[in-house]
Amino acid sequence: MALVGSGSAVPAASVSNEALSARVDTNDDWIRTRTGIAARRIAGPDEGLTALASRAAQACLDHAGWSADQLDLIVLATSSPDDLFGTAPRIQAAIGARHAVAFDLTAACSGFLFALITAGQYLAGGSMTRALVIGADQLSRWLDWDDRRTCVLFGDGAAAVAVEACPAAESGLLGFRMRSDGSRNACLTLAQTDHHQPLLEGVSAQRGGFAPLQMNGQEVYKFAVREVPQILAELLDATGTHAEALDWLLLHQANQRILDAVADRFAVPHERVLSNLAHYGNTSAATIPLMLDEAVRDGRVQSGHLLASSGFGAGLSWGAALLRWSGPRG
Repeated sequence: MALVGSGSAVPAASVSNEALSARVDTNDDWIRTRTGIAARRIAGPDEGLTALASRAAQACLDHAGWSADQLDLIVLATSSPDDLFGTAPRIQAAIGARHAVAFDLTAACSGFLFALITAGQYLAGGSMTRALVIGADQLSRWLDWDDRRTCVLFGDGAAAVAVEACPAAESGLLGFRMRSDGSRNACLTLAQTDHHQPLLEGVSAQRGGFAPLQMNGQEVYKFAVREVPQILAELLDATGTHAEALDWLLLHQANQRILDAVADRFAVPHERVLSNLAHYGNTSAATIPLMLDEAVRDGRVQSGHLLASSGFGAGLSWGAALLRWSGPRG
């Protein structure tokens, strides 16, 4: 598959560290030194997940030069859907992609990369030709805004990439690896609440709902700085790629110290590590395509550039992909 377009959308409201300190016991220096985050976007009443994802999808279609009628597939990577039965069909309707099948894929912060790989298999199999892969999350509605360990980390946003079938020699997905380890699931969760209501004598039913996001930050950090370099090394070795051949490292935007540690492991100069974490925080499944779209739009990522990407987070899950950007094909 070729990567031929990108688009993104973020909420209007930007909440700085200083502003957040009026709500919770924290300060700009505490947040910046530990995470690299200076601000995050928070969705307002008319900027829910469907709205943001639909805006990103339309921007992506415009960039690729496609009409919605040409789409065969929409894969939405999200862990915070507007509808637990699926939000992708809402986006399909909103952009008028009447011929496209649409479904959600949940893999938290690894979601976009997993969704991109999934879409690639449909295109490689020949059953579909054009697809939109969207990463979107609105985790602000699932945070405990009085818990400074978590509320300072996350923001809302959406971004999309347009991919289309192409000859193998022109493929933009040069290799990938995917991993899961459920034994470490408790490190990062957005779990159901355990509330039950009586129905009949001796019978009760669980009442739906979710507890605020919970994270063991130290364990997640150790997981990321250990597993991400390892899976990237495996991928580069399997594809015969030397780190110095990479134009960019495109990593999940969770913590600047993680980005720097991975770059140092492969002796990649920090200026070749794409990062917009300071402005948006961790937007979960949206971070990788949001960063990619920004770098494409400002001219850093150009046609033919080689990118090593890795997503990692809840599950625990992690993955890596070697990508070549094509851009609009005319």
